Amino acid sequence: MSTETGVPLRRRSTSLNGYHSNDVSFDGTVPLMEHNIVKKTDDGYANGGGKASFMTWMARDAIYVARVHWIPCVFAVGVLFFMGVEYTLQMIPARSEPFDIGFVVTRSLNRVLANSPGLNTVLAALNTVFVGMQTTYIVWTWLMEGRPRATISACFMFTCRGILGYSTQLPLPQEFLGSGVDFPVGNVSFFLFYSGHVAGSMIASLDMRRMQRLRLAMLFDILNVLQSIRLLGTRGHYTIDLAVGVGAGILFDSLAGKYEEMMSKRHNLGNGFSLISKDSLDN
Repeated sequence: MSTETGVPLRRRSTSLNGYHSNDVSFDGTVPLMEHNIVKKTDDGYANGGGKASFMTWMARDAIYVARVHWIPCVFAVGVLFFMGVEYTLQMIPARSEPFDIGFVVTRSLNRVLANSPGLNTVLAALNTVFVGMQTTYIVWTWLMEGRPRATISACFMFTCRGILGYSTQLPLPQEFLGSGVDFPVGNVSFFLFYSGHVAGSMIASLDMRRMQRLRLAMLFDILNVLQSIRLLGTRGHYTIDLAVGVGAGILFDSLAGKYEEMMSKRHNLGNGFSLISKDSLDN
């Protein structure tokens, strides 16, 4: 009989697939009451016999979940709340402007930038510098440090962004404030969904944390928040573009890591993953 050492969702629970496991407390010991769970597993629960998992739940299990696993509980309440919001929400008419809560929050900033073109240009130039910082760091990690994960992640991310951005081309907001020095420079067209600015910054920040460059990562996170506020204020992106940009950065960094792991195992790279050949590494 196999056991698991992960934190259980309930104090005397089984996993959702029907396999019971020994519960491990926070001090690493196994509570005595859990020996009953092991016996129930041996009696046939794991083989499809006995009661369904939920029929073994007790009141103290609910208290345990609410006390220890309060984060999933908060999200469970959120599911119920937004189900009510979604099913009672008045839909936006087809000919109306999309509603964006980020635009509502940054309405005053939009007015300031609309009345101060010079300030808008300066902020756009600073944002372009930040994009250059992201790009330089991501390419540097590969060319100079020999760690291609961030570069691979960026390639994954921007390719998928191009596919999704072309597949669903959102309308440019009416209050959009463009600038010739904003990236991409020259007032060229761009995909709204999703934000490559935000995703690229996340990829760089995650790599910095892996390398324990924590202060630099914190700086990038702060600049990322500031650029997000500016993008909302200039109507350069919708809120959903920025939120998905954060998720995309995390997702594609993880996928790049899995790709490195897979290729290292496939080609028996004992010294770690590299984009150059094994023969070159040996030489």
